Amino acid sequence: MLELKNISKQLGDFKLNNVSFRVEESDYFMLMGMSGSGKTVLLETIAGLINPDKGEIIFKNKNITNEKIQKRNIPIVFQNASVFPHLTVYQNIAYPLQSKKNPVETIKKKVNELAEITAVASFLKRKPKGLSGGELQRVALARALALEPDLLLLDEPLSSLDALLRSDLRSLLRKINKMGTTIVHVTHDYNEAILLANKVGVIEKGSLQQVGTPEEVFMYPQSEFVAGFVGVHNFFTITSIDDSSLKIVNSDIVLFSQQKTNSSQFISISQNAFEFFLQKPELSFKNVFKAKILELITSHKFVRVVLDIGVKLIAELDSENMFVIDQDEIWISILPDGIRFIDKK
Repeated sequence: MLELKNISKQLGDFKLNNVSFRVEESDYFMLMGMSGSGKTVLLETIAGLINPDKGEIIFKNKNITNEKIQKRNIPIVFQNASVFPHLTVYQNIAYPLQSKKNPVETIKKKVNELAEITAVASFLKRKPKGLSGGELQRVALARALALEPDLLLLDEPLSSLDALLRSDLRSLLRKINKMGTTIVHVTHDYNEAILLANKVGVIEKGSLQQVGTPEEVFMYPQSEFVAGFVGVHNFFTITSIDDSSLKIVNSDIVLFSQQKTNSSQFISISQNAFEFFLQKPELSFKNVFKAKILELITSHKFVRVVLDIGVKLIAELDSENMFVIDQDEIWISILPDGIRFIDKK
């Protein structure tokens, strides 16, 4: 349905660098990245608000790279829910239909349908002033859907809402997607991707780092940046491998694994792969280290401990290991089957 081929754009000191990916019909594609990574620039390029310096945008087998925004029928909904303040909710939703010279009865029927879908029917006669952030986003979504677009672009539509409103709007977005609308959604929150997306792309400094299903990206990150961004801890680059032993980057730490590999470039260590001891244990396997406790992070579900063994590690504590809370230094073992190799694709 949508394919970007080597899209590049220079804007001052920022540059999109040869971004390529494909979105299939009915996908919910989540584009994730930090502020300033290029997410919005890329979204506005797809919409036609920005023309790329090079590359192609193919939409429904047609090259639309230089096509005017009015002809693309690819609406974009921004974070601030830009609706017309002088028009009622009904008039806002009807506006794109009126601009296409639709008959009055057709407009009325369509507005009422969209108002029911987006749960704004109860305030169609009101103007935007006084509506909540969630209500404004629903109006903006209804207006974007008025012309039945094949592709809907969303620029951080949930970021300014409280938890309850975010939950309600996520439900609406899932509903819209299941009704057949393909969505490309920009966010810096990977939890949104887990809850909404069937495909994910991660962008950093204008370059697309990885594309895949949420499971592929979150379980098998292909770079340290992606791992950190999606919340994968204990992710390291391998510098050398000798049989089942391996050395990790920027340290003299050598680990031993039950797996054998000659090609993997990264490892991740499960946060539950640690055992704790007050004294050096007598164990048959070799992954035993003296560790300094740097920080303890407590939540209602677990305690997370930040360790230094020459590299920083993060482990989760269970009730049996709570004795470490009172310690500055302890001994740890890393279970070999808690080490996972990751190949860069």
